Amino acid sequence: MSLSSRDSLHRIADAARSPDWTLAIDSPVALRATRDSGVAGLPWTVVVRPRGRAMSVSFYAPGDDSELEGDVIGELTGNPREIGRQLRGILEDLELAERRSPPGAP
Repeated sequence: MSLSSRDSLHRIADAARSPDWTLAIDSPVALRATRDSGVAGLPWTVVVRPRGRAMSVSFYAPGDDSELEGDVIGELTGNPREIGRQLRGILEDLELAERRSPPGAP
């Protein structure tokens, strides 16, 4: 089974569920996790895309274009459930206060 199959992406998203993040299948081959930044329409965003036999995890600050390459903050490997658990760990450990402030923030 390909890690980028729709079924695998659903299994990864199910295993990665976190109360602070909203997960969605972003395209046929990617997952998107968003979290409120406090600025309407400009969430913190994490995108997971296939890269070879693994999945690359990229971070985007509010206002960043997530169609471009983001800050790569991790690589996930294993079966979909393991990948989802790894992703949940990354999301829960992500220190957003240390990242740059969203546009319009003090």
